[in-house]
Amino acid sequence: MAARRALHFVFKVGNRFQTARFYRDVLGMKVESRSVARLECSGAISAHCSDYTRITEDSFSKPYDGKWSKTMVGFGPEDDHFVAELTYNYGVGDYKLGNDFMGITLASSQAVSNARKLEWPLTEVAEGVFETEAPGGYKFYLQNRSLPQSDPVLKVTLAVSDLQKSLNYWCNLLGMKIYEKDEEKQRALLGYADNQCKLELQGVKGGVDHAAAFGRIAFSCPQKELPDLEDLMKRENQKILTPLVSLDTPGKATVQVVILADPDGHEICFVGDEAFRELSKMDPEGSKLLDDAMAADKSDEWFAKHNKPKASG
Repeated sequence: MAARRALHFVFKVGNRFQTARFYRDVLGMKVESRSVARLECSGAISAHCSDYTRITEDSFSKPYDGKWSKTMVGFGPEDDHFVAELTYNYGVGDYKLGNDFMGITLASSQAVSNARKLEWPLTEVAEGVFETEAPGGYKFYLQNRSLPQSDPVLKVTLAVSDLQKSLNYWCNLLGMKIYEKDEEKQRALLGYADNQCKLELQGVKGGVDHAAAFGRIAFSCPQKELPDLEDLMKRENQKILTPLVSLDTPGKATVQVVILADPDGHEICFVGDEAFRELSKMDPEGSKLLDDAMAADKSDEWFAKHNKPKASG
């Protein structure tokens, strides 16, 4: 099978200022790129989610109604790092968490040091491993060590209701390799390559609840593989949330995308690698653009003036 890459995980965030502080000042990530209220790749993909709002002409006559922004943050460019896509929907203050996302683990003694200096809450859950939370309640596990590899992000952990069924899906259908497996603890570590962020599946009792804060994990593959991947899912009667589609971004690459759902409803986005590499180039002004936008953001005042309290998902 041709090379596939782990790209990013999408988080819905309700507090832009605290969120930016956590990812930049605590974890030490950098802003890779930012887009505001544009129907680009992520906007078009996200339109099928009930609490994402597709932008219409009418939206622009209302400063914040129906608009969203996204910010990509990571320890380096998405070509060789796993990053976080932070999606902020104006008007939504917070999201109800389910048990589907169980955390991201990264190795960074610097992040542990940053958290201590900033008095960001840390709980030691194992020797040298600290649990902390991003704004919104998303869990991160910080290993108090640094690795020679360029990307400190080690794994994303998702809950599954039937480990064997999930392994069949992720390995036999999506082509992932099993790196570790523990039947007793009902967990398995999967990946496409040794030097990439891994996917950890953790069995849970009582089913997987996505609530309103559910995110999406994204991978890339050679564009020519996307039609075959979609056909395979059809033959296997697996859920396809968004059939293969080409997304045009004016002045940039046209990216092909298909969005799937695993047996527990985890959303999985596969994009054509060649065009995505062009689209996801790092913006050297990303951090400044984010700071400027947050400084100019008067959405709280706007919602208060119009008697529109920010909703909870």
